Amino acid sequence: MLLLSREDIKKVFTIKDAIEADKYAFTLVVDGKCEAPLRTNIQAPKYDGCFLFMPAYVSEMDTASLKIINIFPHNIDQGKPSSPAQVLLIDGTTGIVTAVLDGTYVTQLRTGAASGAAFDVLAKKDCKIGALIGTGGQAATQLEAMIAVRDLEEVRVFDLNLERTKEFATRMQEELKDYGTKIIPVNSSDEAVDNADLVITVTPSSKPVFDASKIKAGATISCVGAYQPHMQEMDPAILTRASKLYFDSEEAVLSESGDILIPLEDGTITKDDFTGDLGQVIKGELVGRENDEEIIVFETVGVATQDLVAARRIYDKAVEAGVGINWE
Repeated sequence: MLLLSREDIKKVFTIKDAIEADKYAFTLVVDGKCEAPLRTNIQAPKYDGCFLFMPAYVSEMDTASLKIINIFPHNIDQGKPSSPAQVLLIDGTTGIVTAVLDGTYVTQLRTGAASGAAFDVLAKKDCKIGALIGTGGQAATQLEAMIAVRDLEEVRVFDLNLERTKEFATRMQEELKDYGTKIIPVNSSDEAVDNADLVITVTPSSKPVFDASKIKAGATISCVGAYQPHMQEMDPAILTRASKLYFDSEEAVLSESGDILIPLEDGTITKDDFTGDLGQVIKGELVGRENDEEIIVFETVGVATQDLVAARRIYDKAVEAGVGINWE
């Protein structure tokens, strides 16, 4: 069994690799080629946390996986990951666990890559300004994915904690300097989304974190953080302005995302407003962006298929490169 740490994974797998892995995973979802039951969610209200168990199996890849990911938002105040996790990779021909991967980093990569895949497929080609709302454990890969698929001049970053926002922007400016994009901390979400072509929200908020009226025509928005029915980062008014609404998995989103469940319940939108899953656009079964004036929204909650595909590709690259620790 191969043990793969964050540093091991970094040696062999980039955000661009993760974006391509996610695109493939999303096509598996729409083709029904992955057995991925909806995640088991056990609440830990004492700490505003929860334990999530996400199994998956793809027969044509002879691979299964199980991700254990625990969401504890207050960890960030202690300098600990807000979503500690491990991914078990399983040989589909024998049932033997072949690898244990740092699931926190796999999650960060594949979650950031979902926004990257959506922007690569749905955003205008000529994008200059990005906005990132949230600076928690998932934010760094969201930011890198955004600038990996579009040549942005600047990304404005906002978080409720200004000091944390400044520290994050400074750190990311150094880590991502090769992209040549300015990372700018700002004082409000209005300032962040002003004239932004790409917008990502990645927070645990239960109330909207941006004003829909401030979103410009032609913007593409990826909402990432609302993984439970009471959570709502998205201003529902954006859904009445959007030309198209896509999901990583409609089934998964409708099982858990308040971003969509709340406006469905109050009548802001109906299912007739849904466009479909991103995998359908990737496969050419659905049209994507048709002009540079459309506002397009992508809602992602994450599916276990992403973890499986990413983990398998990381494992294959690690074996080839001789990276990781063998646990006999």
